[in-house]
Amino acid sequence: MARRVSIVVPVFNGAATVPELVDRLGSVLDGAADEYELVLVNDGSTDGSWRLIKELAERGPHVRGIDLMRNYGQHNALLAGVRAARHPVIVTLDDDLQNPPEEIPKLLAKLDEGYDVVYGSGLRPHGFWRNVSTAIVKRALRGIIGSDIAGQVGPFRAFRTEIREAFRDFHAPFVSLDVLLSWGTTRYASVQVDHQPRAGGRSSYGFVRLAVYTLNVVTGFSTRPLRFASLVGLGFTLVGVAVLVLVLVRYFLEGDAVPGFPFLASLIAIFSGAQLLTLGIIGEYISRMHVRVMDRPAYALREEVGDGE
Repeated sequence: MARRVSIVVPVFNGAATVPELVDRLGSVLDGAADEYELVLVNDGSTDGSWRLIKELAERGPHVRGIDLMRNYGQHNALLAGVRAARHPVIVTLDDDLQNPPEEIPKLLAKLDEGYDVVYGSGLRPHGFWRNVSTAIVKRALRGIIGSDIAGQVGPFRAFRTEIREAFRDFHAPFVSLDVLLSWGTTRYASVQVDHQPRAGGRSSYGFVRLAVYTLNVVTGFSTRPLRFASLVGLGFTLVGVAVLVLVLVRYFLEGDAVPGFPFLASLIAIFSGAQLLTLGIIGEYISRMHVRVMDRPAYALREEVGDGE
């Protein structure tokens, strides 16, 4: 069976690792694919990565480069590369060599079993807080995707290009490729792959950035927080009714009301907090609607090089 593969790599300040990555990808794909292309998406790098990508595209017939107008984020850059891919199968991986290119055949072999999306899972060498924030992101994705595969989600993935038709008209600025893939299929799988330490630089995804990403994913692709706000409001309404019943029962049985300013102040604080919480959640959705009404793009191209033929 002829295999044609597009490799999509978002590049952010990856000048130190991209040459080795391209060499290793070429060595692997020369034997694993009949045709392939390497789509390197420069996501606003400031270290000369784009100049390097242009040189690689001039020297290598399989290399294509896409330069974004500014730094849009990893998933936005991935979306640009996915939409530019020309072959029936797409593989995505980071530019830091944590995902060894030599593991790609494992993903492709699993994909041949009839799955639409295959993730390369395994223990990635991160610090404590990064692991905690990653676990939070995966828990949020599990609720949105509706599949236990969310626990295996990562940047190293292979999927069928036809799935992108499910999000062809998606143009919102907040992007989660994993959520978009779930719009087109439920046939997921994962395989254990090796993970290496970063070959250079530091990850731009710290605890705060991952927390913001989680908030964007949850409020941008799910109505669960609104339901949570409704349940919070309902819960405190029931508490208020119960307190009112307590006051009336005590008044009619003992002829006295529940004494104490602290009791009243506590109730006011509880209800005020519930109102602020629900208003905050609703406000997040209103802000998302505002951004979408502006029709702000997920990315914008500055330049493209290489024909990948």
